[in-house]
Amino acid sequence: MAIFISFEGGDGSGKSTHARTLANRLKLEGLDVKLVREPGSTPLGQYLREWLKQERDTDDISPTTELLLFSAARAELVEKVVAPALEKGTTVISDRFTGSTLAYQGYGRGLSIGTINEINKTSTSGLIPDLTILLDCPVEIGLARGNDGQGQRRFEEESFHFHERVRQGYLKLANAHSDRWHTIDSTLSVPKIEEFVWALVTPYLTAD
Repeated sequence: MAIFISFEGGDGSGKSTHARTLANRLKLEGLDVKLVREPGSTPLGQYLREWLKQERDTDDISPTTELLLFSAARAELVEKVVAPALEKGTTVISDRFTGSTLAYQGYGRGLSIGTINEINKTSTSGLIPDLTILLDCPVEIGLARGNDGQGQRRFEEESFHFHERVRQGYLKLANAHSDRWHTIDSTLSVPKIEEFVWALVTPYLTAD
């Protein structure tokens, strides 16, 4: 059975590292695994990723435009990569998914959560991860760790309070969807986090 797993977390949370680690471990277990990232993993997503790396003022585009850009890249990713992989029985691990939009554009930027939910539903054709792993850490620690590889300069340069809103938004999402969201303290050691991640994934491997 194909599993769809997403990793979420603020800047410097380590989600990219642990998404890769899990993908490699599942491959060792004999599973066919596809690792994707947002934005990225399609020509459109990669273009957006490179655009976000450029030096630009954080007010260069409006929050609504930002929301629609990420959503367009996600729609392309789901249609061209994620959905076909799952249909073939491939397990998909996504470094960020709809939770990031809710956390950053919703709780961070202040856009309507209801509107974002509707846009997320449209951009994913209703696809929801079976398991979302939130790597949580205090904002000051995450920012001190530096860029997490997303190249999202416009977010890195935001205020401490913005990142704190994002963090609290993530925690609200995890609490509201505790059936499929699980939070791990990312200030723990890397081996301990890997252990917790594996414990969360194992039940899906043995499910009928």
